[in-house]
Amino acid sequence: MSKDRLIYLPLGGAGEIGMNCYVYGYGPVGKERYILVDLGLTFPDMDTTPGVDLILPDIAWIRERRDRLDAIFITHAHEDHVGAIGHLWSQLKAPIYARSFTAHIARLKFEEHGHDELMIKTVTAYPEKVQAGPFSVSFAPISHSIPESSALVIDTPAGRIVHSGDFKIDLTPGVGEPWDPAMWAEIAKPGVRALICDSTNVFSPLPGRSEATLPAEIEKLIAGSKGLVAATTFASNIARVKTLAVAGKKAGRSVVLLGRAMRRMITAGVETGILNDFPSTISPEDAPSIPRENLMLIVTGSQGERRAASAQLSRGKYLGLTLKEGDTFLFSSKTIPGNETSVSRIVNAYSEMGVDVVDDSSGLYHVSGHANRPDLAEMHRTLSPQVVIPMHGEHRHLREHVKLAEENGLKGVIAPNGSMVDLSGTAPKVVEHIETGRTYLDGAILIGAMDGVVRDRIRMALNGHVLVTLIVEDDAPLGDAWCEIMGLPETGRSRAPLVEVLEEDVTQFLMRAGRKTLADDDKLGDEIKKIVRNTANDEIGKKPEVTVVVSRLQG
Repeated sequence: MSKDRLIYLPLGGAGEIGMNCYVYGYGPVGKERYILVDLGLTFPDMDTTPGVDLILPDIAWIRERRDRLDAIFITHAHEDHVGAIGHLWSQLKAPIYARSFTAHIARLKFEEHGHDELMIKTVTAYPEKVQAGPFSVSFAPISHSIPESSALVIDTPAGRIVHSGDFKIDLTPGVGEPWDPAMWAEIAKPGVRALICDSTNVFSPLPGRSEATLPAEIEKLIAGSKGLVAATTFASNIARVKTLAVAGKKAGRSVVLLGRAMRRMITAGVETGILNDFPSTISPEDAPSIPRENLMLIVTGSQGERRAASAQLSRGKYLGLTLKEGDTFLFSSKTIPGNETSVSRIVNAYSEMGVDVVDDSSGLYHVSGHANRPDLAEMHRTLSPQVVIPMHGEHRHLREHVKLAEENGLKGVIAPNGSMVDLSGTAPKVVEHIETGRTYLDGAILIGAMDGVVRDRIRMALNGHVLVTLIVEDDAPLGDAWCEIMGLPETGRSRAPLVEVLEEDVTQFLMRAGRKTLADDDKLGDEIKKIVRNTANDEIGKKPEVTVVVSRLQG
């Protein structure tokens, strides 16, 4: 019989920021029992994934072994950790465990997809344990930018693993639980075989700042503003939304929450008992009756999302509300790398309106929810694990985090997505590489990233499209071919209409084509595609995508 082993396998979230999905396994080689930690998503962009709605992890590897998957554990309710469960759970069917607030958000996603909400189990914090096959798992409270974030303490026959989830060291987080040194010392006492650790801010050299440093500056800004004030932050950062709302109230303003995600998160906080004293708000319908200088909007869309409230306000109006010259718009958030263009577009739109935009370049109005380099080092020292395996970061973050671990006298292993790490024995190492990828939610359908759908869409976007239609009777052309173009200029270098030039060249070919070519749809289509692409290249410098439709009449 094979010797039992303990493995770690990231399917998403290691070598990238977002789409978190991690497998742990224990048992004989090839017969391990598994748990899954997090099932998140990431968001598309028009350059690489045009038309795609969401990007999900490729779970084919664990789906093929789902008969040995004992449970799914969700560390917290951010979309990049919980967002894919509604879309992918039906392929796994394992029970889901989460703390109250996260479970509430998860059930909303299950409700949208018609899944059995009883499969989501609410658990309390450490030291309560959930037994899942050979794994005993506890949710250890840890500070982050959303309530009830938890690291996972995973006990196995081969030793203890700590999966940090997203975290920061904050003694005064406002909403959510503070860093508890005594609890973490207790967790470290039996010995920690491996720390699987957040790497997002490993390049930030200063200690992280507390959420408690923000209210005074935000209150000063809002109190000193003349017209309407609007502010945006991550909808899930309930502590920040509360800080903004309290500041608005102190300045004598009526507060309006704009955006479905914002209202949903605050409602979830109230219903789960996390928010007991959130300031009263008014509806968007009542807002126009309030003088502008007495109004504050807290809106979704801190990352420039096109359909969110901040973007819609920047385009003119949202739910009857507008921004005008002399108003103030505050970004109480950090722009995630990759979203700079979208955010800049909104900032410039507000500037054209005469709205004063305040961002976090001063460092006064936002603090990160992730541990900076000194805080990561403190986590290393507190737990003193046998090995540190960085996750939740791009490859450069993982690599730098290993260097940090080695500076602290600890071993480190770089394990991007698809790297199976054997944690057994005294020298953890990557033992296998698994094919990992992405799954796209494209409209209502899940497609593989390698299926070619998005690739074809990109090619059409870059090159345009030509539809060629012709009729063949008794293996001879009946009349001329005709063309329709999409996404191409109407005239080319010859100054003649492009459609007419294409039709002329295709028809000339048809008149000289042999019977064997005319009798073979595939051969005929290939030849016409070459002619259209070459003619278009001569006329407009583009080789478009071409579709050929051959209609055959029987004589």
